[in-house]
Amino acid sequence: MTILQAAADLRARRVSSAELTTDSLARIRRAQPALNAYLTVTEDLALSQAAQADAELAAGKDRGPLHGIPIAYKDLFFTRGIRTTAGSRVYSDFVPEHDAAVVERLNAAGAVNTGKLNQHELAYGITSANPHYGPVRNPWNAAHSPGGSSGGSGAAVAAGLVFAAMGTDTGGSIRIPAGFCGTVGLKPTYGRVSRYGVFPLGYSLDHMGPLTASVRDAALVLNAIAGYDPRDPGSSHREVPDFLPPTNVSVRSLRIGVPENFYFDVVDPEVESAVRSALARAESLGAELHPVRVPDVDALNTVARIILLAEASATIQPHLANRSKFGADVLALFDQGRLISAVDYIDAQRLRRRIRAEFNQLWRRVDCLATPTTPTTSPRIGENTIQIAGRTEDVRLLTTRFMRGINALGFPALSIPCGLSGAQLPVGFQLIAPPFREDVILTLGAALEDSGLTVPDPPPTY
Repeated sequence: MTILQAAADLRARRVSSAELTTDSLARIRRAQPALNAYLTVTEDLALSQAAQADAELAAGKDRGPLHGIPIAYKDLFFTRGIRTTAGSRVYSDFVPEHDAAVVERLNAAGAVNTGKLNQHELAYGITSANPHYGPVRNPWNAAHSPGGSSGGSGAAVAAGLVFAAMGTDTGGSIRIPAGFCGTVGLKPTYGRVSRYGVFPLGYSLDHMGPLTASVRDAALVLNAIAGYDPRDPGSSHREVPDFLPPTNVSVRSLRIGVPENFYFDVVDPEVESAVRSALARAESLGAELHPVRVPDVDALNTVARIILLAEASATIQPHLANRSKFGADVLALFDQGRLISAVDYIDAQRLRRRIRAEFNQLWRRVDCLATPTTPTTSPRIGENTIQIAGRTEDVRLLTTRFMRGINALGFPALSIPCGLSGAQLPVGFQLIAPPFREDVILTLGAALEDSGLTVPDPPPTY
């Protein structure tokens, strides 16, 4: 069931928020031993918020389509009075005194908070194999990774535990779980959604966004959370439109750029086949496919890695004296970051601006770009290397290959499911748009969904 469907049922009195929430909590209890998606379940709060939503709707007070809808938050978002760990021992006892801006806005929209979701430690990784709280597991196959760092968010939505989950994306951390778990994942434009009250990783790279079961659900969440926030120095004053694509939306004459270089150079044949099929479907709907050569994304990925290494190490510097509190993988990255020189960081920022200008030229010719979300489907938990195209590739570098650079540019990007591999693992299809043109990729994503481009629910793993 989507948010739109549940919202209609709530207003027709076919179901209550209390019933939706009770069902969600029961699903969470059943799934937790198998998936380990949650770090904290806020059952009493959820039931209280659901009762309030039912009373308000009965009294004619309608806060919008999220009113009474069960959701959850990656444990990076501050929640007043609720433990917020960032998936780390460093913050294992931290209880915020205020909510994140995103939490404030979703509370105002009447959403029901079922709890805080497991993630990669400090959001600094792509597996969600958390050494302190245990690994999150993929609902499609519990031996496989859900992706990261928002792995709990992807698993919770894919398994139908909640209607939406909030994630963060610094180098792919919304889109990777969406791709691996077969959900929709939206990374808005940098500055579109406030970062206030969210543990930072890379100050100039962090984005907040939703994972949902449908494209229109992602648009509804973005409607609720987008907008200027003076507490976030990177927040944009840009006007916020209604992002919800209409029924029978058209993509006729939409110009889709299909990269001739980089994005299909190292990719699993099953992934490429599914993505090419999605492109053909878009063309059948009236969209125009334009072969393009993209700027140097290899260089852009290097830029993004240098910037993140430096910014993440600066962020965590006050806590690095107690090395025993960190997992080995994130500690190694923090140590690498401390070796980045000021010259390297500044040069990376200069190249970042140059490549952004080159992409801005590309946007004159196409309305969006279409690529695979990741070069492969989900690896097995504990797999550190993958064989692809006759080469041995590092899982982390390969998995972020098609998305890390997009964070450095701040462009909006959407991952939608476009098929299953022979092993019955989801394949992700990534759409990238110019700054503040989330409407373009949400429109295309909704049209593809309307045409039948979806995947079934995963088989029960609990």
